Amino acid sequence: MLVVCLDLEGVLIPEVWVNVAKSTGIDSLLKTTRDEPDYNRLMSYRLRILEENSITIEDISRVIESMNPLDGGASFLKWLEVRWPTIILSDTFSQFADPIMGKLGYPTLFCHELKINQSGNIIDWAIRSEDHKRKTVKALKRLNFDVIAVGDSYNDTTMLSEANKGILFRPPENVIREFPQFSVSQDYEQLKNSIESFASDMG
Repeated sequence: MLVVCLDLEGVLIPEVWVNVAKSTGIDSLLKTTRDEPDYNRLMSYRLRILEENSITIEDISRVIESMNPLDGGASFLKWLEVRWPTIILSDTFSQFADPIMGKLGYPTLFCHELKINQSGNIIDWAIRSEDHKRKTVKALKRLNFDVIAVGDSYNDTTMLSEANKGILFRPPENVIREFPQFSVSQDYEQLKNSIESFASDMG
């Protein structure tokens, strides 16, 4: 049996931190996993900026609540879920994801948790498991599933490498250059065709 694992931001929804940066006018929050491969370093950087600018979880939640899935993202996910079991593996946090999950039909999501104090300040984060995307794919394969994985950034590449088939979706040029072994899809129709082709090859 086939399982499809998807990243969330950049594949189904816009980048949360980019939208927070645009809403607050803090350009330093524009940096994402497309720019910084070390996730812990990136999060430390982000939390320092939030503290310096007194930005709370409520401020971020308001931005996320105003966001919508990428154009075509919700219908693509619906198309996928009626064909194969689908799991979203994300390095986002449940507190970020909750405001937008309803717009995607409440799919299965594995992600991390934020630690928030009584004043609403984000003071730390709790990783579900280091490299959890790759570990989840590996566990699925041990259960005799074939896995197709789709992501867009550096933090997806170990998941894509572990999967039977890895697909980059609208990745930046630097990721394409560094990981030429992965198939690339630039829109949802291409992505559907790639998944169907790989699924057919897997029998």
